[in-house]
Amino acid sequence: MIKLELKRVFVMLEIVDYLQKQKGEMLQALRVLTKKESPSYEKHLVDKCGKKLVEIVNQYVDGRTEIIENHSFGNQLRLELGEGEEQILVLGHLDTVWPQGTLKQMPFGIVGDKAFGPGVFDMKAGLVQGIFALHALQTFQVPIKKKVVFLVTTDEEIGSSSSRAIIESEAKRSKYVLVLEPAATPRGELKTARKGVGAFQIKITGQAAHAGIEPEKGISAIEELAKQILYLHDLTDLQKGTTVNIGMIQGGIATNVIAAHAEAELDVRIERPEEMKRVVPLIEGLSPTQEGLTIEVSGAVTRPPMEKTPEIEKMFFKAKEIAKTYLDLDLEDQLSGGGSDGSITAQYAPTLDGLGAVGDGSHADHEHIIISQMPVRSALLALLIKELGEQPIRKNA
Repeated sequence: MIKLELKRVFVMLEIVDYLQKQKGEMLQALRVLTKKESPSYEKHLVDKCGKKLVEIVNQYVDGRTEIIENHSFGNQLRLELGEGEEQILVLGHLDTVWPQGTLKQMPFGIVGDKAFGPGVFDMKAGLVQGIFALHALQTFQVPIKKKVVFLVTTDEEIGSSSSRAIIESEAKRSKYVLVLEPAATPRGELKTARKGVGAFQIKITGQAAHAGIEPEKGISAIEELAKQILYLHDLTDLQKGTTVNIGMIQGGIATNVIAAHAEAELDVRIERPEEMKRVVPLIEGLSPTQEGLTIEVSGAVTRPPMEKTPEIEKMFFKAKEIAKTYLDLDLEDQLSGGGSDGSITAQYAPTLDGLGAVGDGSHADHEHIIISQMPVRSALLALLIKELGEQPIRKNA
């Protein structure tokens, strides 16, 4: 028994050391992926980046690769390795928020221990770390009693409309889900809970009239929108973790015309499912403050809240134990106000998010990752897969 435990510890340390030696190759893979732009709505660019990703996967991982065709967005990648009645899902996305041509203003570059470029942090470095984690497990022939599925989608940044069914299907078959989204902060925290996210559009129709000659005949859609904005923003309750924000508005055709039309884009973030049930009907049920106006509300909750369940907490403490024992890290966790596909998978299987890159500047001009943390996070993922994969399968009584 002691010999088995010593062998286990030795293998864990070997994986950590091996991945440290792979840092240069990991950085080169990140360079290649970053130089292939992959904005969500540009299918041809995402597919070019996807082909490069498949090349990197095939270079380092021996598995069953499937390209899932998508007519609207980039094709998705599903990699399967190992055998078992249960599976561990490793989840990531290839698309970025950055439009075509961003590389000219934000070229891939290295300054000290930081690598800069569009999408390096969110989340191409996470994909690279995932590939090398699987590579290390295969290199040391680590026995895993569960099948591992590595799913890379291509529309996460715009709500995952085309990939949701695939994500849900894989999550339903999974014992655990590990998400390669970036760490919560530059300190490296994992994400054990996320706010739910909703996106709504509000269209108001009033009555046009000349603002100087016959103002009494007009009913201003802009004025009505202003009233509705005040009402909606009052739904924000920071103590409950609820925020409602109108981020974009437009309306009217000229300064001397009572506006007949006005529109707004609304973002809602909610921490608890019960709060979602309370707030969303209030948004969807907006009614005009006077006759002669109509209000149309469209949109939906794109990602439900991800709550920190006891099962998720157990996964985190396993990761924390691994980090302390083998990586000399004091790993912490936190709630994230941002959305991810982890919110989707958490409805079906315990999900640990934020296992990707450590850095800063997601969706910002200073987006970057900490290079020295790439092998560390890759090792954390590899050891976590190893530990979760070795846990015995529970049979139904």
